[in-house]
Amino acid sequence: MWSYTSESQYSPGTRLTGYKVEAVDGHIGKVDEDTEEVGSSYVVVDTGPWIFGKEVLLPAGTIVRVDTKEEKIFVNRTKEQIKNAPEYEKDKHRGDAAYRNQIGTYYGSDHS
Repeated sequence: MWSYTSESQYSPGTRLTGYKVEAVDGHIGKVDEDTEEVGSSYVVVDTGPWIFGKEVLLPAGTIVRVDTKEEKIFVNRTKEQIKNAPEYEKDKHRGDAAYRNQIGTYYGSDHS
């Protein structure tokens, strides 16, 4: 869940900050922060006005394709699934294992 898949065409060293983010059913925002830490990679997406300026944390495993020419990433979740994700907690996402487990469990389950 927390690693980029080979199918995503992500190349190590690619900075995704500023890339547009596309859910299965449309645009959801842009990447505000990204990491490529082994086994704990993620992107933070600024959803802008779509869900009132909320930021969401997406594990790298939700990214199905990175388009460096168009500067877009595509995730395999719907807008509704992302909107209903656990609240992004800026102070917890790096060092709080329970919080990361909560996020990983949510995105690892089928939330249709």
